[in-house]
Amino acid sequence: MDTPGARARMLERLRASAPSGASPVEALDQRIDAHYAQRREHDAAILATQAARIAQFQRMLEAAHADVVCASAPAWPAALAQRLAAAGVKRLLLDTTGSEGAALAAALHQHAPAIATRTYADPIETWKSELFDTIDAGFTVARSGLAATGTLVVVPDAHAPRTVSLVPPLHIALVHANTLHADLHSAVAAERWGDGMPTNLVMISGPSKTSDIQQTTAYGAHGPRALWVIVVTGDDTTHSQANSNAANGAAQ
Repeated sequence: MDTPGARARMLERLRASAPSGASPVEALDQRIDAHYAQRREHDAAILATQAARIAQFQRMLEAAHADVVCASAPAWPAALAQRLAAAGVKRLLLDTTGSEGAALAAALHQHAPAIATRTYADPIETWKSELFDTIDAGFTVARSGLAATGTLVVVPDAHAPRTVSLVPPLHIALVHANTLHADLHSAVAAERWGDGMPTNLVMISGPSKTSDIQQTTAYGAHGPRALWVIVVTGDDTTHSQANSNAANGAAQ
């Protein structure tokens, strides 16, 4: 039971274990840092290199029934355009203000002209029926990824709100390999979440699924029933969307 007495005892234990001069919060941070540092030593062979992080990231996502493809920066737009056409996608929701969305739109025009694109430019009230009834897939760019759990870190904004990854039956997420972190603790430290977290941060670890009905797992009940993840490799520079999202998060 959460009582004032229980909280007082917990804070007292933190104060007692804290180094001289450290506040209870600082002491807790230090214990968390020490825990993950020890764990990282144990998992060094698995997550230390970018290649290892990509492999673990792919392994965990595929275990959650996501489809993961690694592709180079020049190759992924055309490859994805062709795959969307082969899958029978007719209408794609995406943000063309970012470099990745613009590249995909150009590739679709060249390799899959039958696929129409739609941007999230109007208030949802004016096109809700169109969104739910006619959009086959949504494309987003993840801020980063967590290799240990196969998790995408997405920061929605006005051009690509949460709806883009939630409503269409197929969600395509792109993440740059150089933004993959070993785990959540590494992401928090490297991206300096403590300096100002985004107001809306979404973590995705596979397609939508539920086991509420007769304890049988069903996909797509509360969101996309399929998730494609494109891991862009061979890119030594942090992509524009991550920079933009990080700046937005700090400002908010």
